[in-house]
Amino acid sequence: MTLKLIDLSQEIYQGMDVFPMHQQTFIMTNMTHKENMQKTGSKKLGFSARNLLISEHGGTHSDGVWEYNPNGPTIDKMPLEYFWGSAICIDLSHIRYPNYFEPRDLEEALNRSGQEIRQGDIVLLHTGHHDRAFGTDLFQKEYAGLSYEGAKWLAEKGVVNIGVDAPAIDQTPDDIDFSAHLICGEYNITNTENLCNLDKLINKRFLYIGLPLKIRDGTGSPIRAVALLEE
Repeated sequence: MTLKLIDLSQEIYQGMDVFPMHQQTFIMTNMTHKENMQKTGSKKLGFSARNLLISEHGGTHSDGVWEYNPNGPTIDKMPLEYFWGSAICIDLSHIRYPNYFEPRDLEEALNRSGQEIRQGDIVLLHTGHHDRAFGTDLFQKEYAGLSYEGAKWLAEKGVVNIGVDAPAIDQTPDDIDFSAHLICGEYNITNTENLCNLDKLINKRFLYIGLPLKIRDGTGSPIRAVALLEE
């Protein structure tokens, strides 16, 4: 069996797109190679390092339930099985803002995929928003997302992690109640935002890995999300 690895993660850099309510990313040089050699006295080798100032929700990331439910677990206390395991990707790219992803849309997309949702699955939603808008001023604006009932439909099927190729799983900017996050809070599950390359996974089942950093009391964490596909 041959496995193909697909990177599902956005690049981290200063000036990267970040959801407006979160900290922008800054990268600062801690020490250059030359400065380090001067400090250590070495004539042969210098070490260079940089410092990151980044939101727990910067770039491709997963949420701790505590972010949207103060009675839920923080990212370090959530089961690792929420961040890796069997996954499917369904295609909702034909549904655009101001519409929501409703249960009927999810059911139709699932039927088209030929897949099924199993207890404990990770489900990625290909919205097409990253492909259409990433790198433009439109990326943080006006994208479709899950309705309350749509998110509930997934949660009641046993999904533990809902992933999207958009800045949020909610419809934005109209849904000021953040309905999909409400459901994640009610069902104590996570969601993963700012994925990319989901077009390569449409209608497939694969092994998903997107482990968070073990941040004590973290509200979320940047991740390096990948998919492993059998070829």
